[in-house]
Amino acid sequence: MSPGAPARPPRRKRFGQHFLHDPQVIGRILAAVAPAPGEHLVEIGPGRGALTQALLDRPGITLDALEIDRDLAGLLRPAFAAVPGAHLHEADALRFDFRALAAARGGRLRIIGNLPYNISTPLLFHLAQAADVITDVTVMLQREVVLRMAAAPGSADYGRLTIMLAPHFAIERLFDVGPGAFRPPPKVWSAVARLAGRREPLFPVSPSFAAVVAAAFNARRKTLRNALRQLLGAADIAAAGIDPQARPETLSPQQFNSLARTLDRGRAAG
Repeated sequence: MSPGAPARPPRRKRFGQHFLHDPQVIGRILAAVAPAPGEHLVEIGPGRGALTQALLDRPGITLDALEIDRDLAGLLRPAFAAVPGAHLHEADALRFDFRALAAARGGRLRIIGNLPYNISTPLLFHLAQAADVITDVTVMLQREVVLRMAAAPGSADYGRLTIMLAPHFAIERLFDVGPGAFRPPPKVWSAVARLAGRREPLFPVSPSFAAVVAAAFNARRKTLRNALRQLLGAADIAAAGIDPQARPETLSPQQFNSLARTLDRGRAAG
Protein backbone atom coordinates (compact mmCIF):
# COMPACT_ATOMS: atom_id res chain seq x y z
CA MET A 1 0.00 0.00 0.00
CA SER A 2 1.37 3.41 -0.92
CA PRO A 3 1.82 6.11 1.76
CA GLY A 4 -1.46 7.93 2.37
CA ALA A 5 -3.58 5.32 0.53
CA PRO A 6 -6.81 4.38 2.32
CA ALA A 7 -6.79 1.09 4.18
CA ARG A 8 -8.86 -1.69 2.65
CA PRO A 9 -12.03 -2.26 4.69
CA PRO A 10 -12.14 -5.69 6.34
CA ARG A 11 -14.35 -8.42 4.94
CA ARG A 12 -17.63 -8.73 6.82
CA LYS A 13 -18.81 -12.33 6.96
CA ARG A 14 -22.42 -11.36 7.73
CA PHE A 15 -22.69 -9.81 4.27
CA GLY A 16 -21.37 -12.96 2.57
CA GLN A 17 -18.50 -11.06 0.98
CA HIS A 18 -16.22 -12.78 -1.53
CA PHE A 19 -14.48 -10.14 -3.63
CA LEU A 20 -14.01 -10.77 -7.35
CA HIS A 21 -10.45 -10.02 -8.48
CA ASP A 22 -9.75 -12.09 -11.63
CA PRO A 23 -9.29 -9.67 -14.61
CA GLN A 24 -10.27 -12.34 -17.12
CA VAL A 25 -13.59 -13.02 -15.40
CA ILE A 26 -14.25 -9.28 -15.07
CA GLY A 27 -13.61 -8.91 -18.79
CA ARG A 28 -16.04 -11.71 -19.63
CA ILE A 29 -18.76 -10.12 -17.51
CA LEU A 30 -18.23 -6.75 -19.19
CA ALA A 31 -18.35 -8.40 -22.61
CA ALA A 32 -21.61 -10.15 -21.68
CA VAL A 33 -23.18 -6.89 -20.50
CA ALA A 34 -21.71 -4.70 -23.27
CA PRO A 35 -23.03 -1.38 -21.88
CA ALA A 36 -24.13 1.06 -24.58
CA PRO A 37 -24.58 4.85 -24.42
CA GLY A 38 -27.95 5.87 -23.05
CA GLU A 39 -28.36 2.81 -20.84
CA HIS A 40 -28.96 2.90 -17.09
CA LEU A 41 -26.82 0.40 -15.18
CA VAL A 42 -27.18 -0.65 -11.57
CA GLU A 43 -24.40 -2.56 -9.82
CA ILE A 44 -25.46 -4.51 -6.75
CA GLY A 45 -22.68 -5.02 -4.23
CA PRO A 46 -19.70 -3.29 -5.88
CA GLY A 47 -17.48 -4.37 -2.99
CA ARG A 48 -13.95 -3.10 -3.48
CA GLY A 49 -14.74 -1.91 -7.00
CA ALA A 50 -13.13 -4.55 -9.21
CA LEU A 51 -15.89 -4.20 -11.80
CA THR A 52 -17.07 -0.75 -10.81
CA GLN A 53 -14.22 1.30 -12.23
CA ALA A 54 -14.62 -0.28 -15.66
CA LEU A 55 -18.31 0.67 -15.57
CA LEU A 56 -17.51 4.21 -14.45
CA ASP A 57 -15.16 4.52 -17.43
CA ARG A 58 -17.91 3.63 -19.93
CA PRO A 59 -19.05 6.78 -21.77
CA GLY A 60 -22.69 7.78 -22.07
CA ILE A 61 -24.20 5.50 -19.43
CA THR A 62 -25.58 6.22 -15.98
CA LEU A 63 -24.41 4.05 -13.09
CA ASP A 64 -26.07 3.53 -9.73
CA ALA A 65 -24.38 1.22 -7.24
CA LEU A 66 -25.93 -0.28 -4.12
CA GLU A 67 -23.53 -1.05 -1.26
CA ILE A 68 -24.74 -2.01 2.20
CA ASP A 69 -21.29 -1.97 3.83
CA ARG A 70 -20.63 1.61 4.95
CA ASP A 71 -16.85 1.14 4.96
CA LEU A 72 -16.83 -0.12 1.37
CA ALA A 73 -19.18 2.69 0.40
CA GLY A 74 -16.69 5.14 1.87
CA LEU A 75 -13.90 3.58 -0.16
CA LEU A 76 -15.89 3.91 -3.40
CA ARG A 77 -17.47 7.32 -2.87
CA PRO A 78 -14.62 9.46 -4.31
CA ALA A 79 -14.69 7.55 -7.61
CA PHE A 80 -18.44 8.14 -7.96
CA ALA A 81 -18.15 11.80 -7.04
CA ALA A 82 -15.79 12.30 -9.97
CA VAL A 83 -18.17 10.93 -12.63
CA PRO A 84 -21.33 12.79 -13.77
CA GLY A 85 -24.31 10.48 -14.01
CA ALA A 86 -22.96 8.10 -11.35
CA HIS A 87 -24.44 7.71 -7.89
CA LEU A 88 -23.51 5.48 -4.97
CA HIS A 89 -26.38 4.40 -2.70
CA GLU A 90 -25.51 3.14 0.76
CA ALA A 91 -28.51 0.81 0.78
CA ASP A 92 -29.80 -2.72 1.21
CA ALA A 93 -30.66 -4.15 -2.22
CA LEU A 94 -33.39 -6.29 -0.64
CA ARG A 95 -35.28 -3.13 0.31
CA PHE A 96 -34.28 -0.89 -2.58
CA ASP A 97 -37.02 0.60 -4.78
CA PHE A 98 -35.92 -0.28 -8.32
CA ARG A 99 -39.14 1.12 -9.78
CA ALA A 100 -38.45 4.52 -8.28
CA LEU A 101 -34.91 4.47 -9.64
CA ALA A 102 -36.13 3.57 -13.15
CA ALA A 103 -38.58 6.49 -12.99
CA ALA A 104 -35.84 8.84 -11.81
CA ARG A 105 -33.47 7.71 -14.54
CA GLY A 106 -36.18 7.85 -17.18
CA GLY A 107 -35.78 4.34 -18.55
CA ARG A 108 -35.43 0.63 -17.88
CA LEU A 109 -32.52 -0.61 -15.78
CA ARG A 110 -29.73 -3.09 -16.49
CA ILE A 111 -28.68 -4.85 -13.29
CA ILE A 112 -25.23 -6.31 -12.77
CA GLY A 113 -23.54 -7.80 -9.73
CA ASN A 114 -21.82 -10.52 -7.77
CA LEU A 115 -24.68 -11.43 -5.44
CA PRO A 116 -23.98 -12.67 -1.91
CA TYR A 117 -24.98 -16.32 -1.72
CA ASN A 118 -26.88 -15.82 1.53
CA ILE A 119 -29.44 -13.42 0.00
CA SER A 120 -29.49 -14.51 -3.63
CA THR A 121 -32.94 -16.13 -3.69
CA PRO A 122 -34.88 -13.38 -1.84
CA LEU A 123 -33.05 -10.75 -3.90
CA LEU A 124 -34.02 -12.46 -7.16
CA PHE A 125 -37.65 -12.57 -5.99
CA HIS A 126 -37.42 -8.86 -5.13
CA LEU A 127 -36.06 -8.04 -8.59
CA ALA A 128 -38.81 -10.14 -10.18
CA GLN A 129 -41.40 -7.75 -8.74
CA ALA A 130 -39.84 -4.96 -10.83
CA ALA A 131 -39.05 -7.04 -13.95
CA ASP A 132 -41.09 -4.78 -16.22
CA VAL A 133 -38.68 -1.88 -15.55
CA ILE A 134 -35.59 -4.09 -15.88
CA THR A 135 -34.02 -4.82 -19.27
CA ASP A 136 -31.83 -7.59 -17.90
CA VAL A 137 -29.99 -8.86 -14.85
CA THR A 138 -26.45 -10.19 -15.33
CA VAL A 139 -25.33 -11.71 -12.06
CA MET A 140 -22.84 -14.08 -10.53
CA LEU A 141 -24.38 -16.63 -8.16
CA GLN A 142 -23.57 -19.97 -6.64
CA ARG A 143 -23.55 -22.42 -9.55
CA GLU A 144 -26.23 -24.62 -7.99
CA VAL A 145 -28.57 -21.61 -7.83
CA VAL A 146 -28.02 -20.86 -11.53
CA LEU A 147 -28.70 -24.50 -12.41
CA ARG A 148 -32.01 -24.30 -10.53
CA MET A 149 -32.93 -20.99 -12.17
CA ALA A 150 -32.44 -22.32 -15.69
CA ALA A 151 -33.70 -25.90 -15.14
CA ALA A 152 -36.25 -27.63 -17.36
CA PRO A 153 -39.36 -29.42 -16.04
CA GLY A 154 -38.60 -32.98 -15.02
CA SER A 155 -34.93 -32.35 -14.18
CA ALA A 156 -33.44 -32.75 -10.71
CA ASP A 157 -32.71 -29.01 -10.44
CA TYR A 158 -36.23 -27.90 -11.39
CA GLY A 159 -38.19 -26.45 -8.49
CA ARG A 160 -39.66 -23.46 -6.71
CA LEU A 161 -36.96 -21.00 -7.79
CA THR A 162 -37.30 -21.96 -11.48
CA ILE A 163 -41.08 -21.61 -11.42
CA MET A 164 -41.29 -18.38 -9.43
CA LEU A 165 -38.87 -16.59 -11.76
CA ALA A 166 -40.29 -17.94 -15.03
CA PRO A 167 -43.21 -15.48 -15.39
CA HIS A 168 -40.86 -12.50 -15.07
CA PHE A 169 -37.55 -13.48 -16.66
CA ALA A 170 -36.11 -15.48 -19.53
CA ILE A 171 -33.00 -17.07 -18.01
CA GLU A 172 -29.72 -18.07 -19.66
CA ARG A 173 -26.66 -19.59 -18.00
CA LEU A 174 -23.57 -17.90 -19.46
CA PHE A 175 -20.41 -19.38 -17.92
CA ASP A 176 -18.96 -20.91 -14.76
CA VAL A 177 -16.41 -19.26 -12.45
CA GLY A 178 -14.00 -21.14 -10.17
CA PRO A 179 -13.33 -20.28 -6.52
CA GLY A 180 -9.90 -18.84 -7.32
CA ALA A 181 -11.48 -15.79 -8.98
CA PHE A 182 -12.42 -14.46 -5.52
CA ARG A 183 -10.71 -13.32 -2.37
CA PRO A 184 -11.22 -15.17 -0.13
CA PRO A 185 -12.13 -18.11 -2.36
CA PRO A 186 -15.57 -19.60 -1.58
CA LYS A 187 -15.98 -23.32 -1.07
CA VAL A 188 -18.22 -23.64 -4.11
CA TRP A 189 -18.17 -22.81 -7.82
CA SER A 190 -20.07 -19.81 -9.13
CA ALA A 191 -21.79 -19.11 -12.44
CA VAL A 192 -22.85 -16.03 -14.36
CA ALA A 193 -26.43 -15.88 -15.62
CA ARG A 194 -28.48 -13.43 -17.64
CA LEU A 195 -32.13 -12.86 -16.75
CA ALA A 196 -33.97 -10.90 -19.45
CA GLY A 197 -36.86 -8.95 -17.91
CA ARG A 198 -40.29 -9.36 -19.43
CA ARG A 199 -42.31 -6.16 -20.01
CA GLU A 200 -45.41 -8.27 -19.38
CA PRO A 201 -45.42 -11.51 -17.36
CA LEU A 202 -45.32 -14.71 -19.37
CA PHE A 203 -48.88 -15.29 -18.10
CA PRO A 204 -51.22 -13.40 -15.74
CA VAL A 205 -49.93 -14.56 -12.37
CA SER A 206 -52.57 -15.75 -9.92
CA PRO A 207 -52.55 -14.31 -6.38
CA SER A 208 -52.30 -17.93 -5.16
CA PHE A 209 -49.37 -18.86 -7.45
CA ALA A 210 -46.65 -18.57 -4.78
CA ALA A 211 -48.68 -20.49 -2.20
CA VAL A 212 -49.41 -23.39 -4.56
CA VAL A 213 -45.79 -23.63 -5.73
CA ALA A 214 -44.46 -23.52 -2.17
CA ALA A 215 -46.87 -26.22 -0.99
CA ALA A 216 -46.03 -28.47 -3.91
CA PHE A 217 -42.28 -28.29 -3.40
CA ASN A 218 -42.41 -28.61 0.35
CA ALA A 219 -43.24 -32.20 -0.50
CA ARG A 220 -41.78 -32.63 -3.98
CA ARG A 221 -41.52 -36.43 -3.64
CA LYS A 222 -45.28 -36.70 -3.10
CA THR A 223 -47.95 -36.66 -5.77
CA LEU A 224 -49.82 -33.40 -6.30
CA ARG A 225 -52.89 -34.98 -4.69
CA ASN A 226 -50.96 -35.44 -1.44
CA ALA A 227 -48.75 -32.36 -1.61
CA LEU A 228 -51.66 -29.97 -2.21
CA ARG A 229 -54.30 -31.67 -0.08
CA GLN A 230 -54.54 -28.65 2.24
CA LEU A 231 -55.31 -26.39 -0.74
CA LEU A 232 -56.94 -28.47 -3.48
CA GLY A 233 -58.71 -31.78 -3.76
CA ALA A 234 -58.01 -34.39 -6.44
CA ALA A 235 -61.12 -33.32 -8.34
CA ASP A 236 -59.96 -29.69 -8.33
CA ILE A 237 -56.55 -30.70 -9.69
CA ALA A 238 -58.16 -32.80 -12.41
CA ALA A 239 -60.50 -29.91 -13.27
CA ALA A 240 -57.41 -27.81 -14.02
CA GLY A 241 -56.44 -30.41 -16.64
CA ILE A 242 -53.67 -31.93 -14.52
CA ASP A 243 -53.20 -35.50 -13.30
CA PRO A 244 -53.53 -35.56 -9.48
CA GLN A 245 -50.97 -38.39 -9.42
CA ALA A 246 -48.32 -36.26 -11.18
CA ARG A 247 -45.28 -35.10 -9.22
CA PRO A 248 -44.55 -31.38 -8.82
CA GLU A 249 -41.30 -31.38 -10.80
CA THR A 250 -43.12 -32.49 -13.97
CA LEU A 251 -45.41 -29.43 -14.20
CA SER A 252 -44.71 -26.28 -16.20
CA PRO A 253 -45.06 -22.85 -14.57
CA GLN A 254 -48.26 -22.32 -16.56
CA GLN A 255 -49.73 -25.52 -15.12
CA PHE A 256 -48.96 -24.34 -11.59
CA ASN A 257 -50.74 -21.12 -12.44
CA SER A 258 -53.76 -23.11 -13.62
CA LEU A 259 -53.85 -24.85 -10.22
CA ALA A 260 -53.56 -21.47 -8.49
CA ARG A 261 -56.47 -20.07 -10.50
CA THR A 262 -58.55 -23.08 -9.52
CA LEU A 263 -57.76 -22.25 -5.90
CA ASP A 264 -58.70 -18.60 -6.52
CA ARG A 265 -62.10 -19.63 -7.86
CA GLY A 266 -62.71 -21.96 -4.94
CA ARG A 267 -61.89 -19.23 -2.41
CA ALA A 268 -64.11 -16.72 -4.25
CA ALA A 269 -67.00 -19.19 -4.27
CA GLY A 270 -66.51 -19.96 -0.58
